[in-house]
Amino acid sequence: MPRSSPLNELLLPWVGRIRPYPPGKPIEEVERELGHTAIKLASNENPLGPSPKAIEAIRGRLDQIHLYPDGNGYYLRQRLAEIHELDMGQVILGAGSTDLIELVARTFLTAGDEAITSESSFYIYRLAMDEVGAQRVETPLADEGINLTAMARAVTRRTKVVYIGNPNNPTGTLVTAEDIDRFLSAIPPSVLVVLDEAYYEYAQRPGYSHSLDYVREGRNVLVLRTFSKVHGLAGLRIGYGLGHAELIEALNRVRSPFNANSLAQAAALAALDDREHIARSAESNRREMKFVTQELALLGVRYTPSAANFILMDTGRDCEEDFMRLLHQGVIVRPMKLYGFPTRLRVTIGARPDNERFLEALTKVMALPAGNRR
Repeated sequence: MPRSSPLNELLLPWVGRIRPYPPGKPIEEVERELGHTAIKLASNENPLGPSPKAIEAIRGRLDQIHLYPDGNGYYLRQRLAEIHELDMGQVILGAGSTDLIELVARTFLTAGDEAITSESSFYIYRLAMDEVGAQRVETPLADEGINLTAMARAVTRRTKVVYIGNPNNPTGTLVTAEDIDRFLSAIPPSVLVVLDEAYYEYAQRPGYSHSLDYVREGRNVLVLRTFSKVHGLAGLRIGYGLGHAELIEALNRVRSPFNANSLAQAAALAALDDREHIARSAESNRREMKFVTQELALLGVRYTPSAANFILMDTGRDCEEDFMRLLHQGVIVRPMKLYGFPTRLRVTIGARPDNERFLEALTKVMALPAGNRR
């Protein structure tokens, strides 16, 4: 923006410092540039797509899209409350869980407040803090996982919110329920802890999470889940939060009306009850994760063991260069320099044909000398 622009006089001081979230490169754009087909393994989407029941539900609502959606999301919230054994007043909907991450910041943070997250964690946490001018505090990882001890020590009298991704994106590492118990006991109960469990359905490990117990106990915890991952509804932007009634009421005061569209609500309601699709998606991820990691090991490529549906891998070279090398072969992944990993790529676990194409392209890339982009 030009220095002489009169808009600069209106702009909040911290807005000019915000670096917008860089979305994954769309398949259509890459195919236009290359002139041949491409695959996308960059945004942790479900390779099996959405539930057939969700698609059917969308078709059943197409003749009503001239009408505004149910602003309260009654039927979806009712079903979520039933499944999670909560009251409807403990459930809030969002345009994806990213909407709710930002909603927390808009509701509880302002300039001068502190909020804590981890280094090398989901970029939207940082963006949400920066959007409201809050002081961002980032604690270092420990063994490539979130260091809850460091987070607890970072809490001060100015701390209002803590964001924890579990599993963490992009490392795929998780913290256990016991770890979270200790963390909550070590910080003031007034601090709001946002537990982002976007990959919950993929991360079913012994001792992983009992986050809903905190909600039932009335703890100052907001649990975030999404329909973008295992349910395959990323394009519809629908997620939800679970918290005590007073917390949800406060968020609803700031929430944009109609933030969950009618097609998204209908599809999410149908997807919730398609247990077969959820199980098939999780099993596909387990099987293909094993295949991909075994092949990476054979190639001599280091990776971080992941509890999610993606893998963080280290080529030992500049990640932007290797991203471009793979892109020229029609394989879209995510370079992780923005997250503090200059030699690493994050790769979604796809269906077998896409995984094989990625591994074939990676084999060619690893044979190239550094600096040769093609």
